[in-house]
Amino acid sequence: MGAQKSVHAGKAKIDFNVDFTHRLCAAMMVHSFSLCVKHPNLFGKSEKLDLLWDKGLSDSNILIAYRKPRPEWLAQHSFVFQHSISPEVGIHGVPADNFSKTGSGGVNLCRFSAGLDLDEPGTSNWTTKTSIKFEHVRPVNDDGRSISRDLHGYSVTSSGNFHDNMVVLKQESRFAKANDHSFTRFSLQIEQGIPLMSKWLIFNRFKFAASKGVKVGPGFLLASVTGGSIVGDIAPYQAFAIGGVGSVRGYGEGAVGSGRSCLVANTQLTFPMNQMLDGVLFCDCGTDLGSGRYVPGNPGLRHGKPGAGVGVGYGARLKFPMGHFQVDYALNSYHQKTIYFAFSNVAS
Repeated sequence: MGAQKSVHAGKAKIDFNVDFTHRLCAAMMVHSFSLCVKHPNLFGKSEKLDLLWDKGLSDSNILIAYRKPRPEWLAQHSFVFQHSISPEVGIHGVPADNFSKTGSGGVNLCRFSAGLDLDEPGTSNWTTKTSIKFEHVRPVNDDGRSISRDLHGYSVTSSGNFHDNMVVLKQESRFAKANDHSFTRFSLQIEQGIPLMSKWLIFNRFKFAASKGVKVGPGFLLASVTGGSIVGDIAPYQAFAIGGVGSVRGYGEGAVGSGRSCLVANTQLTFPMNQMLDGVLFCDCGTDLGSGRYVPGNPGLRHGKPGAGVGVGYGARLKFPMGHFQVDYALNSYHQKTIYFAFSNVAS
């Protein structure tokens, strides 16, 4: 399923991780390759350099992070550079097969960002992270050519040009508490677009996620809710995409809706069947809270997305020494069935 090899060159550590992740949704298979290079003492003063490259069939992500150590009572800062290209199917994708799949809408996003991350010292169960970055977003078609409009002639950028620029100030707070019988997690993200120049994006976006897990007899019950909203001048790709494996199972990515606001709730019960096998029952639901029509170009309405949806189903988790194999069977509101397969390494 996967192979990993570590090579020590001087003081640098290089991890080669070849993952063949099988996520089958109507016989779809995805292969990916990962390369990780870490240097723990770049200039002899414990400076850390991390280089990560992830490559899939239709997407790529390169991340470079440089960290200089500081006293524990001070904020730890990192300089981060990132370049990625990936299909934008959550907003511009076309739902198919009763919304159980999402096909390409011919829009891909090429992103470059550079910025500074500040990790504040943790207090009790809370951690805080602040970042400021410059981001350049360039939509391209499936042939790699820059585009400013989608297949229906609607603008895919906020500026109306072939790219968008923005400076984003982001703050994220996280709370986590756990014991032998339960855990509680909460996170809140707030982003502010700062228009340093004309036509640079100005917006305010917040997103929250809360989850609670409790042991129920031999099983474990997990409930979570996520949501958010964005106001200001935005591009369509900044909207919230609802539907998919990490959102509402039984639907394709973004097939439930795409809006300026969203609310998604998930409930899952995991129970042991034997030492190697766990059973799973789940129910997911999500809505764009009627905000789909406020997204520029209204891609949700043009693609016939319902704006709300429910997915229910069951699954199994097989535990092996090398990793975990999982399968989920989901049924959406249109009685369309979808099967998901996934394999994860134990370390991931």
